[in-house]
Order: sequence, then C-alpha cells, then structure tokens
Amino acid sequence: MGARVAVLRERWPGESRVAATPETVRKLVALGLGVAIERGAGEAASYPDEDYRVAGADVVADRGAALAGADIMLAVRAPDTAAVKALKPGAVVIGLLDPYGNDALRTLLTDAQVTAFAMEFVPRITRAQAMDVLSSQANLAGYRAVIEAAEAYGRALPMMMTAAGTVAAAKVFIMGAGVAGLQAIATARRLGAVVTATDVRPAAKEQVESLGAKFIAVEDEEFKAAETAAGYAKEMSAAYQAKQAALVSDHIKKQDIVITTALIPGRPAPRLVSAEQLASMRPGAVVVDLAVERGGNVEGVRPDVIAELAGVKVIGFQNLPSRIAADASNLYARNLLSFVGLLVNSEGALSPDLEDEILKGAMITHAGEVAHPAFKAA
Repeated sequence: MGARVAVLRERWPGESRVAATPETVRKLVALGLGVAIERGAGEAASYPDEDYRVAGADVVADRGAALAGADIMLAVRAPDTAAVKALKPGAVVIGLLDPYGNDALRTLLTDAQVTAFAMEFVPRITRAQAMDVLSSQANLAGYRAVIEAAEAYGRALPMMMTAAGTVAAAKVFIMGAGVAGLQAIATARRLGAVVTATDVRPAAKEQVESLGAKFIAVEDEEFKAAETAAGYAKEMSAAYQAKQAALVSDHIKKQDIVITTALIPGRPAPRLVSAEQLASMRPGAVVVDLAVERGGNVEGVRPDVIAELAGVKVIGFQNLPSRIAADASNLYARNLLSFVGLLVNSEGALSPDLEDEILKGAMITHAGEVAHPAFKAA
C-alpha cells in the first residue's frame, strides 16, 4: 500500500501558495501514493477543490482529516503546533521550514518524532536541480519586485518618443545578482529600463552583462575572492564595504528604481542602502527590499508596507512569490514532487535512503533528534 500524503491550507498570514497542484497530485497518485487535500487548500492560488478531485485526491473537510494517518505532509511554510502534534511518529514533513530562525519548531518536531526536511537545505548539485525551491521562488520574486516597483513609480519605464516630446527611460539599479536579481534585471530590461547591477561575486559580472545591464562594483583583490565553493556570496570586510558604499552612493542618487536582493544564509541581511543614500535619491524614486524578512537591506524598511522615506517609496513586501501564487505554487509543487520521488519505492511506500546526499543535506530532525549538523549543538 502506498504512503498517504497530506496537503493543508496554509495558515501563515499573507501566504497564498499551496504545496501541491492538481498536476502534481495526478503524478503523486501515479507513483502509488494516496493524497488528501484539505478543503480550500488551493483556492488562494486559483486551484479549486474540484480540480484536485479530478486529479485523484481525496478532498477532506478539515486538516485533522487530512493529517489522519498521513505518512508525508507537504507544506509551503513551517506547520504550526497543532498540525505537528496531529502527525504520527515517523511521519515526514517537507517544506520551507526557515530552519535558522525556528528553534521552537525543531523542538516541536523532535518531540513529535517527526522526520523533517527543509527544502532550503537541498544541496545545490546537478541531481537536485529539479528540487531547488530557492531558485524557483526567487525567480518569481525578482520578477514581481520589478512589477511592484513599476506600479509604485508612477512613470513609464521605457523611453517613449511622441509628437509631444520624449519620455526618458527609467534607470533601475539591482543590488545582488543571484537568481532573484538576475530575473529582476531581465524583467526591467524587457520593460525598457536602463539597468545597472552590482554583486560581490566575480562570476556575477558576466551574468549581469549577458542580460544587457552594466556591472557596478569595486573590482579589487577581495572582490576577486568573494565567493564560497558553493557559489554563495561571502561577507565582505569593513574596508571593502566602505569602498563599495562610496561607489554605490555616487551611483544610487541618479537612479529611479533600486531593488535589493542580498541575503547570507543564516545571518541577518546586510545593510546596503542607508538613510543618507535614500535622501540623496530623486523625489518619487522607488526602492524594493527583497530581504525584509531577514531585517532588510535598506535602512528604515518596514515589513509589508510602502514607507515614504525622504520622498522615496521603500517597498518592504514580504513573500513576493505569494503575490504571484498560481505560478509560485506550480513551480514549488513540482520541486516537492521531485523530492518525494526520493522518499518512496516503486510501490509508493515510504522507503527513504537517509544516506542519500540530498536527503541527508535537507534533513533537520529524525527519530526524536536534531539531524542536521548546523543545529546539533543547539
């Protein structure tokens, strides 16, 4: 008999995504799994209950019914106490668990004897590309950031030539050229803006320029070594940060839109834009901070509001992928589908190889203990 999968309606404030779509439910059923969907789980992402039924899921009245006997729980965000306590010992939880900021959740999961996998920790290796939720969601966040900025800007982004005169193209500056930043560059370029970008990783320069944007950075010896073996940005020295800040200060005051995307795993977001730099910008300029959930890259940013600081609109919307919920859910659910394939055998029964490097890398708790080395000491 195949494992039973539970998918609940997300209860985080402002969360519109869902962890399975009718498409992935159909494929889970084809793997031999039973799927229980809480009624209304997909409504906020435009996936009605009837589509899940047609795909082969049992649509149940509440989350208690969905979790009853569940072997695997698929989630977008970390489940709450009631959901975890409803799971049987040995059940598997898979989701964006925010492992660095969630000590209480780790205790809850270990006490419940639940095996938990944080999708943020899936190793960035070739075999795991189809499970890379950080990339799939960051891609959409970068796109949505430009859309939010364009909405708040109140002027046209492309150059327009009319009989009445010419409208100048907007100048857009992207700070951080990871997945979100590169998508923001591409989107702003498609909308006709003049785009510049910066990043502390040397490899980013070629990527930025390949999208038609100009690269802005202090390219000294520290810059040339500013990347980990895993491809993440290293935290830079105070001296380098001062030089880069001076360059950015001169550049930022000429910009119409700035989008910041810098995050360092497990640490507060680095401060990229100061109050003084905001004050130097033109009235009506817009700044979008994609790192607000980790404290923000921009001084004075406030979660989930558009703050007006020194005449500049500073957008601090958390969870931008949720603002494009249908597509975000579609990509995320496919990531989870690929991951679940590692947990079950050919009959659909739960049979994970916990020594598999992908499972081992993502596993946070197992058999009543903290399993990930990053948290064992805690």
